[in-house]
Amino acid sequence: MFLPLKDENPTKRFAYMTLLLIILNCLIFFVHLVGGRYYRSLMAVKFGVVPYEIVNMVDLNPKVVGGPYIALITSQFLHGSFLHLIGNMWFLWIFGNNIEDIVGHVRFIFFYVLGGIVAALLQVVVSTESTIPIIGASGAVSAVLGAYVLKFPRARVRTLMFIFIFVTIINVPAVAFLGIWFLLQVINSLAGPLSNVAWFAHIGGFIFGLAFIKIFEKREKKRKYRVY
Repeated sequence: MFLPLKDENPTKRFAYMTLLLIILNCLIFFVHLVGGRYYRSLMAVKFGVVPYEIVNMVDLNPKVVGGPYIALITSQFLHGSFLHLIGNMWFLWIFGNNIEDIVGHVRFIFFYVLGGIVAALLQVVVSTESTIPIIGASGAVSAVLGAYVLKFPRARVRTLMFIFIFVTIINVPAVAFLGIWFLLQVINSLAGPLSNVAWFAHIGGFIFGLAFIKIFEKREKKRKYRVY
């Protein structure tokens, strides 16, 4: 088991949107936590992505304004447990600031949300008949990870390693850390219906990040020169 502690990759500007996303996710989770288990379940069914609804273009009860497709966005801000929330927000905090730095604050929000939508749609494709709601920021965060490994493959990630009863901290290149992470998602996806984790959403988000980060990346303005 391994856990990222920090990356050695400074940014030029503060990641306001990354922090805003983390705060928003935490606030929504704690509001639902106060509401109790029944309320959390209701919100998951109402605002989570239900593959059967997306494929068949129906909105099963409980209905929501905007129909089932609005859930492709709202589901990204719901989490099933404290560990689910912390895991996603921790990865977003470590890797999100650098991606926000290269695409800009506003573009980062669009990149993040669109990555989450694409991630959810891939999970829908592989589970078209499922009526189990898909929730969580994992797909959107995975898009950030895919973008990070492409733009900063050599950045060092300070990593906490658990090897049986031994615990150590090592620095590894981002390409190695995130490459292993992605491989684990692919391996776990083979569990299919035996797992309650949307592994294909992780895979879809990661591939989206790899494929589209260059489109969102800010272009540096070329300096003009006078010829004498």
